[in-house]
Amino acid sequence: MEIEPLAALRRRESVKWRAYPGDVLPLFVAEMDYPVAEPIREAIAARVAASDLGYAFAPGRMGAAFAGFAERHWGWAVDPAAVRTTTDVSVAIVETLRRAIRPGDGVVITPPIYPPFFDLVPEAGGRVVEVPLLDDGTAWDLDVEGISAALVNGARAVLIANPHNPLGMLSRRLGELAEVAARHGAVVVSDEIHAPLVHAGETFTPFLSVSDAARAVGVTVTSASKAFNIAGTKCALMVAGSAATLALLDGMWDEVTFRTSLLGLHANLAAFECGDAWLADAVAEIEASSARLVGLLAEHLPGVGYRPPAASYLAWLDFRGLPEWGDDPAGLALTRGVALNPGPTFGTQGRGFARLNLACSADVLEEAVRRLAAAAPKLSP
Repeated sequence: MEIEPLAALRRRESVKWRAYPGDVLPLFVAEMDYPVAEPIREAIAARVAASDLGYAFAPGRMGAAFAGFAERHWGWAVDPAAVRTTTDVSVAIVETLRRAIRPGDGVVITPPIYPPFFDLVPEAGGRVVEVPLLDDGTAWDLDVEGISAALVNGARAVLIANPHNPLGMLSRRLGELAEVAARHGAVVVSDEIHAPLVHAGETFTPFLSVSDAARAVGVTVTSASKAFNIAGTKCALMVAGSAATLALLDGMWDEVTFRTSLLGLHANLAAFECGDAWLADAVAEIEASSARLVGLLAEHLPGVGYRPPAASYLAWLDFRGLPEWGDDPAGLALTRGVALNPGPTFGTQGRGFARLNLACSADVLEEAVRRLAAAAPKLSP
């Protein structure tokens, strides 16, 4: 996949290219430097050419389009009639939780976790209950026993990222989570926005495909936005696995669905129906970038830990072996012209970590690691 030169990328107007001065390499927000897939460009251009920029008639054929994508990629049989749309995944999470809990109810999240989760729960009227991931030194996974204890103590919902952000983790304990949630009458909201970006040799398991218990308690929220780099087009999906959870979705205010962008709807349709070839190229590029990062760190920053993700384009870098970098290595990185996501924003478990975006050119990644390596001598007396 050919990536535009850095000078051309800097002409983009998104937050990735406007948040920092022009001499900073922006490897923070989850935007890719890859060109938009041609079917998506054509779909958006067709709506503009037709002067068709009104309100979306949603979900339209989205249910069938996503069901086809899910079957091809994961062997997941989605009922097209159980798919609803809204503006974006954050809205999908908030509105689902708003229907699933009472004001003040606890909602479990699993830090280190996507920072907005800490805000989306109170926006929905809930109270954040942290149950950190377990780490055995080689792999992370859900603390199902801890989640069960939180539900015993009154939490009414569980919000997970599957695949996990920022770790790119594919949990092996989703079935256990479903059983625990069903036993306690809790709803599980599974954010699966990074699912299309699973790497070769890895297997993604949609939460609603796990078991009858998962289908009974789960709602999947997702979008083509992360995998196809179209976050600005504003369309996300909510998928129910049972009559009860579909009733939960259909109990939302009409405006939740009505806010779906027509351009976003057609961009997602094009991605799910016609984007497989582009997606395969993007995943291969991400895998190559991840392997490249392993080598660059070994050469220039051997004290930084990195476990390559099983999915997505996010690298979770562990600077704790270099205490001079402190609790927030991203702060020092920025002084050397590299913008990373600060680890502490992912929860206290993120102290000493930073998140780096791999979806960039080889030249940009190499220059970023060289700049980070050059930061270290400045810390010496």
